[in-house]
Amino acid sequence: MKPSIRNVGAALFGAVIASTAAIGVAGAADPIKIALVHGISGHTFEVFSKQTQTGFELGLEYATKGTMMVRGRPIEIIRKDTQFKPDVARAVLAEAYGDDEVLLAVGATSSGVTKGLLPIAEEYEKILLIEPAVADSLTGADSNRYVFKTSRNSSMDMQAQALALKPDANLFVATLAEDYAFGRDGIAAFKDALKGSGATIVTEEYVPQRTTDFTAATERMFNALKDKEGRKVILIYVAGGGDPMGKIQALEPQRYGIEISTGGHILHVLPSYKRVPGMEGAIYYYYENHDNPENNWLVAEHQKRFGSPPDFFTAGGMAAAIAVVKALETATELETEALITALEGMTWDTPKGPMTFRPEDHQALQNMTHFKIRVDDNVDWAIPEKVREIPASEMNIPVGRNN
Repeated sequence: MKPSIRNVGAALFGAVIASTAAIGVAGAADPIKIALVHGISGHTFEVFSKQTQTGFELGLEYATKGTMMVRGRPIEIIRKDTQFKPDVARAVLAEAYGDDEVLLAVGATSSGVTKGLLPIAEEYEKILLIEPAVADSLTGADSNRYVFKTSRNSSMDMQAQALALKPDANLFVATLAEDYAFGRDGIAAFKDALKGSGATIVTEEYVPQRTTDFTAATERMFNALKDKEGRKVILIYVAGGGDPMGKIQALEPQRYGIEISTGGHILHVLPSYKRVPGMEGAIYYYYENHDNPENNWLVAEHQKRFGSPPDFFTAGGMAAAIAVVKALETATELETEALITALEGMTWDTPKGPMTFRPEDHQALQNMTHFKIRVDDNVDWAIPEKVREIPASEMNIPVGRNN
């Protein structure tokens, strides 16, 4: 049957809520309360949040073998909507830790919003497990010992992207990113990844979030690249909408021998990649690129329940849930300090392979995938077909917080 990507976000989220309505039903034992703190309204990133929450709930089901119980206690999920507003996000996380008395919280989606949550975790001395926000700074100098991060970071994105580009002295790159933590951290990481390769960054362009007109930035990148003798690439690192790749393609970069490169994305965005067959880059997750028990279960269950394969952030949510359950099972007691001890250095299996929390800064080290775009007329989206797995050991991910 031909795959479809028709508006799956809301359907998946609603269906999982219905299927897990029994979570938190009081039994003989008090529930283990976990807050999901994500923006569910008012932003283009809403679909990322819904995928993450779907994956988290499926991950709890997988990790508890369908019981939704850990140590004889039911898991109760408390959902909080940040509305993608920093002040709202801080308020609802404080409410979850204080009034709701959750054991830990998982979130959030935007890196800029999530950064404001770090001091709230420290104030309440409770764990914040970051998923799916990406910025390096979330485990950086302003972070703290209560913050763990299952999502990949900007350095992983960019080091993998650099490896996929095979940089040398013949490579000239112009970069395009959004002007906030995600974009700035990503380009900084990309520049670090190119050090020593001989490749040259000729210009950096930063645009506001939700930009839809990339003409001026593109013309500046064309002017910086067009006279270079060598391989010329525009690297796009934009998380939101606006279709920067399509807009740049429409301005005919091939006139100057300029290529486009970007990382992988969610299924809803991948149809636009059909315009760049053969493009190579790096991706966090694509459901056909991983063969392991966790991914095989996720793909089969997601297809059976929702009629579509799991997406980029669905896998991330499941990875976070499996980590939470393993920590709950292995901690000496269900309180913050015991959980920190269980989590630091912990390795667990996820749909994209094993992850390990680095003790120094609590970033989950993980593999990435080098892909090449393949177009199949029978598939609605372009396929980011695996070229090879890029192991975590091959990437030199800077340590963030170290105290």
